[in-house]
Parts: sequence; structure tokens; C-alpha cells
Amino acid sequence: MIRLKGRLAAMELAPYAVQAETSRGRLIPEPQGGMRGPYQRDRDRVIHSTGFRKLQYKTQVFVNHEGDFFRTRLTHSIEVAQIARSIARALRLDEDLTEAVALAHDLGHPPFGHTGEAGLDTALKAFGGFDHNAQSLRIVTLLEARYAGFDGLNLTWETLEGLVKHNGPIRTPGGYIAEYDAIHPLDLGTYASAEAQVAALADDIAYHSHDLDDGLRAHLFTLADIESLPVVGECLAEARALKAGLPDGRLRHETIRRVLDRLIRDVVEESRSILQRLDPRSADDVRAAPGMVIAFSPAMAEANRAIKAFLFTHMYRHWRVNRMAAKARRVTAALAGLLLEDPSLLPDEWGDRAGRAGSQRAAETVRDYIAGMTDRYARDEYRRLTDLSVQG
Repeated sequence: MIRLKGRLAAMELAPYAVQAETSRGRLIPEPQGGMRGPYQRDRDRVIHSTGFRKLQYKTQVFVNHEGDFFRTRLTHSIEVAQIARSIARALRLDEDLTEAVALAHDLGHPPFGHTGEAGLDTALKAFGGFDHNAQSLRIVTLLEARYAGFDGLNLTWETLEGLVKHNGPIRTPGGYIAEYDAIHPLDLGTYASAEAQVAALADDIAYHSHDLDDGLRAHLFTLADIESLPVVGECLAEARALKAGLPDGRLRHETIRRVLDRLIRDVVEESRSILQRLDPRSADDVRAAPGMVIAFSPAMAEANRAIKAFLFTHMYRHWRVNRMAAKARRVTAALAGLLLEDPSLLPDEWGDRAGRAGSQRAAETVRDYIAGMTDRYARDEYRRLTDLSVQG
């Protein structure tokens, strides 16, 4: 019965959806068949990976120890996947591929979120810097060590394509993306599948909705502060009209769920319009399109810019967030500097791989070592390397 349902679902996919039957396969061929399709297997491999579990203890905006209710990279990734799957179903896309890309998109984030990335990028500038998208590819194609027959997760071409190109074509690839493309070409100059584009838009939707929620919960701004925001203010007014004297917590939840609904509906309606106009007959037609086929309407895109500007001012640059961000940048940059200067400080399995201090090989090892840390491990490792009272 499960297999029958899977076949029926595949038959109902739109012609512009990725079709599992015509997948370009995996770098290392594997047997087909069983109860799961190729993109289900990709999704499951991501969920069971070490990198995915570590996201539970990596910063979204608030460092993990600041509160149990704030989003982490893991909860963010789960919310992105839920939103992406809803959109994919409405557009008759392959839900499993969409979910696999959504769940994997943040695997490469280092500890402390974007501020940790900035610190690591600065410290490694002479060696190519740091990019979390390239690191995500590195994790799923090289660093995960779970299988006897290959390094990484050996994901399908379509999932790897979506992971690398979900934000659009890469005209001038560098670093690991260029290295990997040389052995397993991902058609970097074209757009990704509609499924991957859905994952990218779902990321934006999740950011805006849950950052509004977390910002209100953390008292960085108030309900009164968001009344004038486009879309958000309208949703707040609707929530207030539900019941007199609704507590702020319920009012917040009722507002955010309406914001999510508006954003998702807009993407579905606008994308249907674009797809109807272009009339792509295959996933390759989507890749060859002159622009993204999954998008917000112009009015909603403008509203999103206003929401993003509000969050930038009132949340991402709030003095409380700034203080933690400054500490996080210093910790990641200091860790990289110390370990680059003296790779013998690395644990044996990493030190053996690093080789000579100051070399590109040492920089790659330090990058992989730090990027794989959780917030807590990075703090502890920093203390072990800088505090004489802490046992190394």
C-alpha cells in the first residue's frame, strides 16, 4: 500500500517537477528499489547525519544558553522543511526532494550563527575565507563518515544541485564548490530546480516569522512596535479582533501564524502565475528559465524588505544581541588564529591531518574542525586553549 501511494503521488507531479525516475543518480552508484525513493533516502540520510544533530546546539539569533524557547539552527531547519513541503505540495512538486534540500541547507553553519561565520571568515581570509554553503556541500560529500563505500552521504545529483544553487546560478565558483564541480558537475551556471527554489523561499519565510516571534518573546520589541509593519500589522489587527483581552502570548502566536499563512499563500499564487506564463514542460526547462520561477509577488517582496529592515534595526542590531555577537566573533576568530599558528594544539586525529602550520591543508583542517563545533563546544575549547585554570 505504501509503494502504491508513492507511485500515485509521483504520477500526480507537475511536468516541471523533478521526476525521481529520471534522476541523474549518485556519484557512487547504489542499488535502487525498496520502499523509499531516492529523495526520501537523501532526506533520511540528512536527518541521521552527525551534522544535522549538531544543529540543535548552534545559534540561530540567540546563543543556545540564553533560553530554551528560542530557535536554534535545528528548529529553524525543521520549520523551513515544513513550510517548503507545504508549498511543494500546492505546486505539485516533489516533496521529498524539497524537504531534503530544506533540511540540509544549514548543515555548514559554524557555532554562533552568522556572527561565528564572520569571525571564521576573517581569520581564514588568506586561505579563501569561509562560506557556509560551501561547507554544507563539504559535509555531505566528504566529512560525514558513516558508510563503508564512500565519504559523505552520497546524495543524489538533484539534492546536491539544490544545496549549492538554491539561491541562484553560481557564475564564478571558487573553493570547494569549484573543486567538487570538477569531479561531479552540478551545472552551476543554471538555476536550480523548482524544489530547491521553494526551499530557498521557505528559508526567508521561516526567518521572518520566527524572528518576529523570538524578538517579541525576548522583549527586544513589542506588539505596538510592529503595528505599522506591512502584512504583520494587518495580521496583528486580525488577531486582536478574535477575542477581547487576549493575552500577549496568544496574541503573538495568532499573529505569527497569520503572517506565515499570508507569506505562503503569496508564494504559491505568484509562482503559479510565473509557471503558467512560462509553461515549462520539464525540470530542465525550469533550470533554463531566465529567472526564478518561485517568488513572492512584487507587493509581498516589498513588504518583506520592510520586515527585514525592521528586524535588522530592532533585533539583529539590538545592543543585547550585539554584545553576544561581538563575543562570538572573537571566540571563533581567536580559535582559528590559535590553531592555525600551532596545529599541534588540535586533537590527534585532526592534528595528523593538518600538517604544517600556516599551510592551506592546515587552514582547511582548522575550518572543518571549528565549523563542526556546537556553541557549547566552541566556548569550552576556547577556555581550554586560553585559560590556565582549565585542564586541556
